[in-house]
Order: sequence, then structure tokens, then C-alpha cells
Amino acid sequence: MTAANSVAVVLIVGVTMYAVFGGADFGAGLWSLFAGNAEHGRRPRELIDWAIGPVWEANHVWLIFVLVVLWTGFPSAFEAIFSTLFIPLSLAAFGIVLRGSGFAFHHSARRARGRALATTVFGAASLLTPFFLGTVVGAVAGGRVPVGNAEGDIVTSWLHPLSLVTGSLFVATGAYLSSVFLVSDARRAGAADLERYFGDRAIVAALVAGALAAVGLVTLHADARSIFDELKSDALPLVLVSVVCGIAVLVLLRRGARRGTRPLAAGAVVAVIWAWAVAQHPYVLPPSLTVSDAAAPSATLKTLLGVFGIAVLVVLPSIGLLFTLVQRNLVAETSRPTRQPPG
Repeated sequence: MTAANSVAVVLIVGVTMYAVFGGADFGAGLWSLFAGNAEHGRRPRELIDWAIGPVWEANHVWLIFVLVVLWTGFPSAFEAIFSTLFIPLSLAAFGIVLRGSGFAFHHSARRARGRALATTVFGAASLLTPFFLGTVVGAVAGGRVPVGNAEGDIVTSWLHPLSLVTGSLFVATGAYLSSVFLVSDARRAGAADLERYFGDRAIVAALVAGALAAVGLVTLHADARSIFDELKSDALPLVLVSVVCGIAVLVLLRRGARRGTRPLAAGAVVAVIWAWAVAQHPYVLPPSLTVSDAAAPSATLKTLLGVFGIAVLVVLPSIGLLFTLVQRNLVAETSRPTRQPPG
């Protein structure tokens, strides 16, 4: 494998980690938004705060990682993407800031109205941010980002069916992941009612995500035929893995089983991401800019791979330790939800 392809693999690893862990965080914010009024939604929001409070900021490490690898390893692609798609990228960045502010202030606001506003901001930003990030992926896959500085149309490049469907799929996928994860968190908290609550929502989110994925295939056939064809050939095994994992999660949830749902749900999403990567290869920007053409000089790529190796040794154990401590209830920013609903 060439250095350029190795860096491309590193980039996809970062995208995968952010899609799974960051996507689950965004989905939790979405469920917070739709939980209802202050009283009706109090317990679901308590669980969400308790589950993501210690880790939600840590997951943005993967976004920073992706941006650095793309900028350093494939500078021409970085230039084209960020100049043509600066509108959805700016909106996504603004959403990340608003989301963080909303999450922080809804804990510290003294008045009920202020807490309600912060909760709404947190939830709305959790919906809009993955949507705009998804439109960027759809624009790239659809071949609407030409090489060069601002060579593409700043509006039509991302406002088209494939991007809109991809953005919606990102939102639904995050909702699916978070609801499955929150089912396990509810069991960890001993809140059986919340376990059922998020189990029902996980099934709905899985069906919505599956429907959007099917619509996405139709739009791929129209807007990105080469990627569609690759999904039917080289990437087909990964597509099948995603389908099998998704069906297995639904079966387990319907039976009330919880063990194995988290890795299966994550596996379904990971398989889709890698299927897309295989289908788009060897292009960074279809249909013209390949991985080798977009790559930085060899010395830069080798240095980047070396830094990645160091990051694997330092960052992954640290994040792994954080998640382990959280899952063992040794780290908490808020108290766990009560075991039974009031009254």
C-alpha cells in the first residue's frame, strides 16, 4: 500500500470514529429536543445528561483529527472542499459552538426559562450540525466539488437531492446510534422505564435510517452512478454486513435483549462508511481528483503516518480509559436518573 493510500485509510478511520461517537452525541441532543416539555421530558433528559456529560467534548477529538489529516495529507482536496462548501461547513461549525453552549448553560441557568432555551438550542444544534455535515459528504460523493479554490457553485453544490438525503441520513443515523446506546445506559442506571422508552425509539430510528438509506441509493444512481455501481460490486460485502447488523439490532430490541446491541449498531454504521470509502476509491473528489494526485509530498505523508502511530499509542488508551470509567460509573458530571418515574 502506498503512503497516500495509507493516509487515506487513516482519514477514513477518523471519519468512522467521529461518525460513531460524535454521531451518537448528536443523536442524544435530538432526543433531548423531542423529549417534550420540562416535566414530561425531565427523566429522558436526566439520562442523556448523565450518559454523555463526561464524554461529549472528548468526541470532537475525532473531528479535529479528520481536519488535520485532510489538510496535511490532501491539501488540494481540503482547499476545494472548504472553499466550495464553506456555507454548510460554516453552519456546521456554528452548530457545534451553539450545541456546546446550550449543553453547558442548561445545567447552570438559574431560571426555568433560561434552562428551557438552552435545552432547545442544544437540541436544535444537535439536529442541524450533522445535517450540514452530511450535505458536505453528499456534495463530495456527487462530484460537485471541482478541484481548485472556490471552483464549484457555493449553493447548488450542496443543495441537491443527494446532499439533502445524505444530511437527513446523518441525522437519522445519529438518532439510531444514540437511542441504542441510551438503552444500555438506562439499564446501567437501573431505569427500566427509560430502557423501554429508548428501545422503542431505537426501533423507529432504525426504520427511518433504513428508509433513508434506500432513498440514498436511488439518488446515488441518479447523481453518482459510479459509486452506486461500486456498491453493487466491490463494496457489496460491506453493505450486506451493515444490513445484517441492522436487522440483528432490531431483532434483539424487539425481544428485549440488550447485550450485543451496541457493537451491532456501531457495526452497521461502520460498514456503511467503509462501503462508501471502497466505492469512492481511488477518488478523493470524484470524478477527477484521485488519492495519489491529491496527496502531499512523500515526506509529509510519512511524517503524518508517524504522528498517527504516536496518537494511537497516546490518544486511544486515554479515550478508552475514559469510556471504561464512565461505563463503570466511576465518572459522572450529573447524578443518575431515579429508578422509577415520580408519582
